[in-house]
Order: sequence, then C-alpha cells, then structure tokens
Amino acid sequence: MRYDALASKDAVKKIMEAVKSRGIKPEFVNTKEDALKRLKELIPSGAEINMGTSTTLNEIGFIDLLKSGKHPWKNWKDVILEEKDVAKQMELRRKSVLSNYFLGSVHAVSETGEIVIASGSGSQLPAYIYTSNNVIWVAGIQKIVPTLNDAIKRVREYSLPMEDARMKREGYSGSTIGKLLIFEREINPARKMTLILVNEKLGF
Repeated sequence: MRYDALASKDAVKKIMEAVKSRGIKPEFVNTKEDALKRLKELIPSGAEINMGTSTTLNEIGFIDLLKSGKHPWKNWKDVILEEKDVAKQMELRRKSVLSNYFLGSVHAVSETGEIVIASGSGSQLPAYIYTSNNVIWVAGIQKIVPTLNDAIKRVREYSLPMEDARMKREGYSGSTIGKLLIFEREINPARKMTLILVNEKLGF
C-alpha cells in the first residue's frame, strides 16, 4: 500500500459518511489555502486556542499566522513559551489542555471512520479525548486507508519513520510512539469535533 497516495473520490465519500455517523463533522476543501481560510472562519474572535505539534498545520500556513500575531485569538503556545520558570511552564501546559479550541492533525483515517493518532508524550490527547469542547483536525487525503488495521500499520510503517527523520533533521534524537489513540466516536453532544479533509498531500 502506498501511504503517500491521494485517496479516491469514493474513499473520501465513504470517510465523510463514516465519521459523521461517529459524531465528527466532516468537511472537504480542495487546497491548503482553503483549509487555512476555513480555520479562520471556524474559530471565533477572542477564543482561547492551543494545538498539538503538526506538520500539516505548518504546511497550510497556520503556524506562520500565529507567529505573525495577526489573528484575533489567545494562543496558549505564546503564553507557555513566554514563561521561563520550568515548574510554572509545566503548570501552564496542564492548563492549556482546557483550551476551548484545540487544533491538530491525525495520522490515519479508516474508511470505516476510526481516526488514529500517535503521540510521544501524549500532551495533546486529553484535549482530543475530553477537555476541549471544540476540536479541529486538518488532514490531507493521503491519510485515508481502508481499515482500522491499515490505519495502525500506516502509523507504524510510514508516519513514525517520517516524523523520526524530521526530528533528527532538526537536531533532536528522534521520535517514538508513546501513546496511540484510536478515536472511535464522540458521544458528548456538547463537543464539536471537526475533520477538515484537504485534497492535497499534507503532513505524514
């Protein structure tokens, strides 16, 4: 299986129907520019936001937007990085998972609707699972695979080696899978889960 090939129109249609039945709102856009525009529309002015580390958010220009400061949101990342005391910074990191809007990407989506996300530390997972009332994932459609087993294989055989290589290029020791999340469904109607599928190859 080619893990970097864009999914077919039929596969995208299956995904959108499957995740909707699991309490996740699917959206489809054609380009990374469209994805960035949609994020600006979905996040209201004044909202507290945070995010997991994401190559996809970087590639669509969202990270650059946050760095520019030309946005109407409270970015918890800025608050955390401004704090130099290690103990206080850790406390801020714990509080940040309560952000009303939490953004990121996923590593694989099965045509049956399960979403798979790998993490080293697991720091973004509480927000995805429970603590944030608005979660927005952005994913290129090359991350679509037929089954849950294929999704887990994609994480181990493709996403991890690619992220490991990226980390080493940036001077770190590499990457590992510390926690593996299989998101089956959202049962809390108060939570808004959104998956934006982009008709491009984005992230790993």
